[in-house]
Amino acid sequence: IAFCEVDQCPLRTRLTPPELKSFSSLTGFQTAPRDAGQFLSITTKLERALEKVAPLLREIFVDFAPFLSRTLLGSHGQELLIEGTGLVCMKSSTSVVELVMLLCSQEWQNSIQKNAGLAFIELINEGRLLCHAMKDHIVRVANEAEFILNRQRAEDVHKHAEFESNCAQYAADRREEEKMCDHLISAAKHRDHVTANQLKQKILNILTNKHGAWGTMSQSQLHDFWRLDYWEDDLRRRRRFVRNAFGSTHSDVALKSLEEYGHNDCNPETELMLEGDDDAVSLLQEKEIDNLAGPVVLSTPAQLVAPVIVARGTLSITTTEIYFEVDEDDPTFKKIDSKVLAYTEGLHGKWMFSEIRAVFSRRYLLQNTGLEVFMANRTSVMFNFLDQGTVKKVVYSLPRVGVGTSYGLPQARRISLATPRQLFKSSNMTQRWQRREISNFEYLMFLNTIAGRTYNDLNQYPVFPWVLTNYESEDLDLTLPGNFRDLSKPIGALNPKRAVFYAEHYETWEDDGTPPHHYASLYSTAASTLFWLVRIEPFTTFFLNCNNKFDHPDRTFSGIARSWRSCQRDTSDVRELIPEFYYLPEMFVNSSGYDLGVREDRTAVCDVELPVWAKKPEDFVRINRMALESEFVSCQLHQWIDLIFGYKQRGPEAIRALNVFHYLSYEGSVNLDTITDPQLRESMEAQIQSFGQAPSQLLIEPHPPRSSAMHLRIFIFVWTVLFKSLMKLGCIFQTQTGYFSNIHTWSVFSFPANNSGISKRQITDLVDQSIQINTHCFVVTADNRYILACGFWDKSFRVYSTETGKLTQIVFGHWDVVTCLARSESYIGGDCYIVSGSRDATLLLWYWSGRHHIIGDNPNNSDYPAPRAVLTGHDHEVVCVSVCAELGLVISGAKEGPCLVHTITGDLLRALEGPENCVWPRLISVSSEGHCIIYYERGHFCNFSINGKLLAQMEINDSTRAILLSSDGQNLVTGGDNGVVEVWQACDFKQLYIYPGCDAGIRAMDLSHDQRTLITGMASGSIVAFNIDFNRWHYEHQNRY
Repeated sequence: IAFCEVDQCPLRTRLTPPELKSFSSLTGFQTAPRDAGQFLSITTKLERALEKVAPLLREIFVDFAPFLSRTLLGSHGQELLIEGTGLVCMKSSTSVVELVMLLCSQEWQNSIQKNAGLAFIELINEGRLLCHAMKDHIVRVANEAEFILNRQRAEDVHKHAEFESNCAQYAADRREEEKMCDHLISAAKHRDHVTANQLKQKILNILTNKHGAWGTMSQSQLHDFWRLDYWEDDLRRRRRFVRNAFGSTHSDVALKSLEEYGHNDCNPETELMLEGDDDAVSLLQEKEIDNLAGPVVLSTPAQLVAPVIVARGTLSITTTEIYFEVDEDDPTFKKIDSKVLAYTEGLHGKWMFSEIRAVFSRRYLLQNTGLEVFMANRTSVMFNFLDQGTVKKVVYSLPRVGVGTSYGLPQARRISLATPRQLFKSSNMTQRWQRREISNFEYLMFLNTIAGRTYNDLNQYPVFPWVLTNYESEDLDLTLPGNFRDLSKPIGALNPKRAVFYAEHYETWEDDGTPPHHYASLYSTAASTLFWLVRIEPFTTFFLNCNNKFDHPDRTFSGIARSWRSCQRDTSDVRELIPEFYYLPEMFVNSSGYDLGVREDRTAVCDVELPVWAKKPEDFVRINRMALESEFVSCQLHQWIDLIFGYKQRGPEAIRALNVFHYLSYEGSVNLDTITDPQLRESMEAQIQSFGQAPSQLLIEPHPPRSSAMHLRIFIFVWTVLFKSLMKLGCIFQTQTGYFSNIHTWSVFSFPANNSGISKRQITDLVDQSIQINTHCFVVTADNRYILACGFWDKSFRVYSTETGKLTQIVFGHWDVVTCLARSESYIGGDCYIVSGSRDATLLLWYWSGRHHIIGDNPNNSDYPAPRAVLTGHDHEVVCVSVCAELGLVISGAKEGPCLVHTITGDLLRALEGPENCVWPRLISVSSEGHCIIYYERGHFCNFSINGKLLAQMEINDSTRAILLSSDGQNLVTGGDNGVVEVWQACDFKQLYIYPGCDAGIRAMDLSHDQRTLITGMASGSIVAFNIDFNRWHYEHQNRY
């Protein structure tokens, strides 16, 4: 290469001291000591001095090879550095001498002097550019790094805060769950305590009852107190009275003076309201079952709404149950009278999901924040919540039952949350009422129920109309229109003079702060409800809780005619009636002996004075109900519905109809949640309670009228009706004395084709020889597929298939021979109750599963079913029994008396004691209408109410073997040894019809499902069918009062 040809001498001669001095400044250059250098060669000295610098220089040459190869030229123009050859050789070479020779050569010096300036300037410029670019890059990278670091710090802070929040929430949830568990344990203890007290009281009642083990026949019932039970029948009537352990005559209560009526009556619920948004507890969020360690699905503050009290507490819902635990530390709860709490159920309540039958949305204080839950035990419970959102959460946590099965609506949660107007439009009840498939009473109860009227809130109690105007005549003719009220007008506009007064009151209204109205208070308020029911518990206690005293005698409900006159003359009285006027005669009797004072005319106030045409309360209720169902009322009832529930309730039509009430009576008139001032809200709530609450408006167009009875009347006198009835009947089961069962079928124009039937089988021959076979020994299920028979020597009763005659089940439970059986009415699915009576003087209540066709609801344990209840109290063999599931009652008779009334839960209510000659009961029949007909030996009949009152009695010459009540309970059919079928009016035993006598005695009777064919089993073994028409006889006799 080029620099290898350079002579070394010029290097030594031309290298000046300053130039050499410049090399001493290179990195790593060290001058060798003089004493050491004198023994070394120049090459060795150079290598030793430049051994650290040489590699760096070589790297520089290699890296800047493109530039140096163009700029470094020798004196003759030759290239000093040839890229790709010399540089490579130099890089691979380790000789320092070659490098030194290059740097010290004249050519290098000339090239440096010629190109160094320009090169350094370019290098500096490039360095500056690189420096600026690097600076920008470094700044940008630094900024990005700082941003990333800040973001990471923020994320770290957020994650840390989130972690702390999750930890705190987890701890709070755990505390809440522990609190809830403690709450549930405490609630369970309270419920157990209440249940234990109830069982203790039940056992005590059973033992100390007149017919109990510790009772004596000399015990007097003069001091027995009774209260209205919360049990409802299918028409939502509460008619059953039970023993009242808290009853008294309230002898320490005074009467109000007239001067006290200047002050407003108390409203016990005024101070018992939810606190709204200020409540620190607030609403707990709904929890998912899968993510919840505890059993609670939903827990929320709630209020238990009961008559005259509203109790704060906590509602908890698990996957199978509802719990409510009242807050006993709440100051308002502590103020409630203990006498009222004794009549309040559900304060420590527990309800199984399997017991829930219907869920309705309800209003409370005009706010749509309530729910009413109807149970299988025919009671209901009502709750109020903070807001509508909570109501929806609760509904979706409960079973999907809708509003039940009675109204033709699907069982869905959306139905439970539907508005009253939606329920009305979707239901088939209006069409059924128009077709006269249901009664006026049932339809009015339906409208009340869906419009929010409830027994649990006295301010929203069901409302019924006055229908009669004649309460003075000795005889009441239901065919005269003058005896009926004009239902197209509100109660305040029936009297023309009062109507003028109310119209002027509306037109001359001057108060700018309140919209004009005709009436200051509603036709139904808590005060008016208690006014009507003051004589029966628990309403007596409720009345005294509100007023502290009984009303002044002149203002007490003392006479029906007087109350009618008051609501026609008194400008402050526009009260309509309550449902009890059409089914509860006990409300007119002061059975507890309250001291209600003496009127100004010196007449003592005791029982309610009845119209002259009613000899007893039962007569008034029966005739008043018949008036409600009369054709005159049926043709006008839709107009009264328009006033109360329909398009005349509000707006211009209400003004024209003189039907406008205070604006705080109407739904949607005020939103309490928008009122932040506690005192103003409390005042508003008190006004709402004072003025009453109108039902929800169900329709905004005229209600359709009921179809005319003439258009729907069946030609009841045409003989072909007999054959239509027989076609519907299908088949008859005949059981003979020797326990043979026959199945007979009908043909269209003939009676049973032969005496043997199409299927004749012997059931058994194991009957105890001492048993007298009668109708009480057999029961046929509602689907006609099974026969239950008793009287077996092994103390059992048995189930047989009617199709095959095979034994399907043997049921044991008694300690002696089973002597009688009875079946209750069946519901959807064929489920019903079976009652067995025995010589051991007890009765057992069993459950028949229509799904599994066995006694008991567990098919895996059909060999050993357990009874639902054991009924005691008899001292002798039980010979007859009847059970009514709708009323929840079992009525039984012993061979030597008496007849006892039990509930289906086993409580002994009372004994039915007839006249002296009515001692040995033999036949019993009870209807859902409350008539209990008992036949005693020697031809004596007695009709008792379900509450033990003897309503009628008669004596006939025939030895009766079978009795039967029609489905409505109004007609009694009897048959006996003389072979004559007789039809009686059940209420008073008036004879309606006598059929021609048969050639043999009658042993059994039954009615077809449509109540138009009577089937009788004869002593000769034959079967006779009669055409029977209760409607005709009812029509002929209903107007004779």
